[in-house]
Amino acid sequence: MYANLTSCQALGNICVMNMNSFSSTTFDACRVFQYIFENTAGLSTVHSIPFWRQSLPWLFYGDQLGLAPQILSTTPLPTNFTFKGQNQNTKLKFVAASYDIKGNFLKWQTLEGGVIQLCPDTEKRLNAAYSFGTTYQQNCEIPVSKILTGFHSPVFYDVFLEYTDENQHQSLWAVPVLNLNLQHNRIFVNQDSSSSKWLLTRRIFLVDAVSGRENDLGSQPKVIRIATQISLSIHLVPNTKNGNIYPPLITIAYSDIDIKDPNRQSVKVFFSVKYEMNQGDAYIQTDIALGVLGGLAVLSSLLKTAGWKKRIGSPMIDLQTVMKFLAYYAGDLANVFFIITVGTGLYWLIFFKAQTSVSVLLPMPDQEERFVTYVGCAFALKALQFLHKLISQITIDIFFIDWERPKGKVLKAVEGEGGVRSATVPVSIWRTYFVANEWNEIQTVRKINPLFQVLTVLFFLEVVGFKNLALMDSSSSLSRDPSDYIAPYSRILRYAVSTALWLVIGIIQIVFFAAFYERFIEDKIQQFVDLCSMSNISVFLLSHRCFGYYIHGRSVHGHADTNMEEMNTNLKREAENLCSQRGLVPNTDGQTFQIAVSSQMRLHYDRIHETLTRKNGPARLLSSSASTFEQSIKAYHMMNKFLGSFIDHVHKEMDYFIKDKLLLERILGMEFMEPMEKSIFYNDESYSFSSMLYYGNEATLLIFELLFFCVVDLACQNFILAAFLTYLQQEIFRFIRNTVGQKNLAAKTLVDQRFLI
Repeated sequence: MYANLTSCQALGNICVMNMNSFSSTTFDACRVFQYIFENTAGLSTVHSIPFWRQSLPWLFYGDQLGLAPQILSTTPLPTNFTFKGQNQNTKLKFVAASYDIKGNFLKWQTLEGGVIQLCPDTEKRLNAAYSFGTTYQQNCEIPVSKILTGFHSPVFYDVFLEYTDENQHQSLWAVPVLNLNLQHNRIFVNQDSSSSKWLLTRRIFLVDAVSGRENDLGSQPKVIRIATQISLSIHLVPNTKNGNIYPPLITIAYSDIDIKDPNRQSVKVFFSVKYEMNQGDAYIQTDIALGVLGGLAVLSSLLKTAGWKKRIGSPMIDLQTVMKFLAYYAGDLANVFFIITVGTGLYWLIFFKAQTSVSVLLPMPDQEERFVTYVGCAFALKALQFLHKLISQITIDIFFIDWERPKGKVLKAVEGEGGVRSATVPVSIWRTYFVANEWNEIQTVRKINPLFQVLTVLFFLEVVGFKNLALMDSSSSLSRDPSDYIAPYSRILRYAVSTALWLVIGIIQIVFFAAFYERFIEDKIQQFVDLCSMSNISVFLLSHRCFGYYIHGRSVHGHADTNMEEMNTNLKREAENLCSQRGLVPNTDGQTFQIAVSSQMRLHYDRIHETLTRKNGPARLLSSSASTFEQSIKAYHMMNKFLGSFIDHVHKEMDYFIKDKLLLERILGMEFMEPMEKSIFYNDESYSFSSMLYYGNEATLLIFELLFFCVVDLACQNFILAAFLTYLQQEIFRFIRNTVGQKNLAAKTLVDQRFLI
């Protein structure tokens, strides 16, 4: 009894065509098969597999709860996979025993050549699905008429994986199937998120065009059933160093298509091969890094906020203090997310592409969501930091102190009196305009060329082929044969390749700029300081209420408003050390300082500054009968005189002293000593006043633009579009910085904006 192999195979095929579904209330093909299976317990098993009885096809793995996880993740496949080396093993050798609908055995065949892939393609690309480590995706739309022509009768496959064990023996491993259409007691158990409820099966088919025929097998079917989604999953054994995997799993989903007009109907079909590994350890390590670095970010932000409180001369903790802390914390936390994402991306890029024996596999697209979220957080927070710095730069207080003094007197006609009288020779304003214009020009000077940065990164990605390193396969080649299958891109690897190139090219530019360009061609910051000295103009700049910067530009020659001959003579004398040095302190060269001013000095500055910038209203320090313009002119001269006398130690109640910053003060970026009675000038040889320019914030700009580039690319998967939009935003923000900064410069210094070209 039950010895007719063909009949048993045919019964099994009918059960498979019924989606391996069975219920205790119905007596269909699967229920009959189960009945036979239960009543043949005395028969011997095949290869000691309890689910495979002699004379019966192997259809089920049993219906016990929790059996699926044991089958899928208990016993590793006894073979190793390697990407490189002499024992390279990157081929998944799937074979199948095929049967016709009547139960006749047809043949053993390899799955290469697209045996279970409905979408047509070249054999080379079809076979790429079985290259270990290559994430494979294939989808197409097939006309129903073509399906009816090519699949008159279904073919059934029992799939095995051929492997070589440690003793070099060829063996077969049965590949389990997860049929998403299977119903157990009318419940789609295989669609449950918990694998413990799954019921695994063995046999599959691609197209059933027989069951939907009515009356005559030669007639056109009313309905056909198609395997519209086939996915092959390979799971890496945790902590393996030798490329061990668990048994692969075929996940299959069928769709029923009502046949109305075969020539106009089509079906979308998907086939994929995906590789998985447990990401739990990676998540834990990332969380630890985020916690530790996040704590350091809080500490750093607190120190910055404390330094800011000292610089504004306010000990009170108010809403403004909280907002400032959050602004600093946004920048520091952005750096934390940036470090973590770059480190994570480079880890996957290096360890996946360079490994010999497979020990890591790339995260799947749904496992990348956490990483993408971190990148988004890094960009959003870095954007806040960038805007915070931008607003700080375009709202600074700045004034140009003109040290030039009148050279004598001239006769000047007096209107209405018909006579003349002597008057002081006016000091030319052109030097102030010239220095102001140069300051305006260096506001957006950078240590890199933004256009060169974008184009070079794009060149290496698209032309040289670095983008191919982001493909989800084991190859490290920068060039690919157009006839080869091109794997999908990994978002993590795209980010890793982009950040690596962007940072390397940016750092090379900065090193070239500092080591060569500034030394041998031009240093715009140093040139500006030199220009101040030659123009007899000092720059007084306040970035905070009680903190700022001072550039001492007082000419060592006494005056700068002179002719060409005298100017050249002065330069020659200075080159030959025939005059004093330029420094604020006699016999020194120190021209740049960080300044911490006392509250009294700041109050006096504000009283004059209020008149200088006020458009309307009565003048408090000047005659109320004078026009607004005349008030501004008088306030300008008053500010110039006040700041000049302040630098010359005229005001003993608002005096200052000069000192060096402590090493710890330089490291922490804050001042320990508060300017109570006297202001403090700190020697500053590093030109830190550039922090009020783009020049001194290159790291922030570089990372912000990098994150902008990566966010656009992660959203669009297009490096060219990302490069274009990155350059566009660079130009937009540069225009905003120039325009608003120019307006602020004109308002604070009384330099007519028309001269800022």
